[in-house]
Amino acid sequence: MADNSERLFWTSTNVSIRLLCAARQTMPLSIPVLSHTLLPSPLSQSSFSQFGTVIESPLPPTVHSVPSTLPVSHLEVVRANQNTALKFTNVTSMRNEYFQSPSKDPGKAVMNIFSCFPRSLSTSSFSSSQVFNVRILERHPYTTQTFIPMIMSSTEPSTKYLVVVAPTLSPTEAFPNLGPPDLSNLRAFVAHGAQAVTYGTGTWHAPMVVLGEKRVDFVVVQFANGVPEDDCQEVELEGQGVGVAVEVGRNGRGERAKL
Repeated sequence: MADNSERLFWTSTNVSIRLLCAARQTMPLSIPVLSHTLLPSPLSQSSFSQFGTVIESPLPPTVHSVPSTLPVSHLEVVRANQNTALKFTNVTSMRNEYFQSPSKDPGKAVMNIFSCFPRSLSTSSFSSSQVFNVRILERHPYTTQTFIPMIMSSTEPSTKYLVVVAPTLSPTEAFPNLGPPDLSNLRAFVAHGAQAVTYGTGTWHAPMVVLGEKRVDFVVVQFANGVPEDDCQEVELEGQGVGVAVEVGRNGRGERAKL
């Protein structure tokens, strides 16, 4: 997070969002947003814990043989596969809460591949950064959702991706069960190819944003019941939406975000 000296442009604006239903009908809703600048956090469990789980190997990338002693980790670790592997258990929590859905149709575990292509960025008017305009936020009200990049490198520039999330406000007339996104507290994180991420149940997030020049394939694990309004809800930010300005250096790492 940036300190107070880095927080600029504290001007209040109204961003109109529309709830997109299964039939693509809309409900207008206006949310006041404080436009401000912050440095994005590198994706880590401590910085992301409010929104879900970060999954990454506790072992340094330089370890290529079985350690003689078990490493110290916040995860439980045991030897496996005839002592040729280490098993780190319960790396994330998978939740199926479809019993709370309006349809009450049970959810089943599903695993898909999302082939995500680099997003288009526009030129920033206030710095050398490039801007990704967030126009859609979505949530899965009754399930966690885990994105696992099918890459292992933490340094390859083409394996960076942007994680954009927002807390949930109290329910309203338009959002009677789960509230709308709190856009004034939208957060941005930069992840690398050796990190997977689990969005907590009902967490508002932007669709996957791949940075760099190459496609990134993700294995996506969640529960679903086939009822559109149970499985996924989206809000559309009208106009230009909310801009996230990302500086991508030679190492592909995002350096800052303009929200």
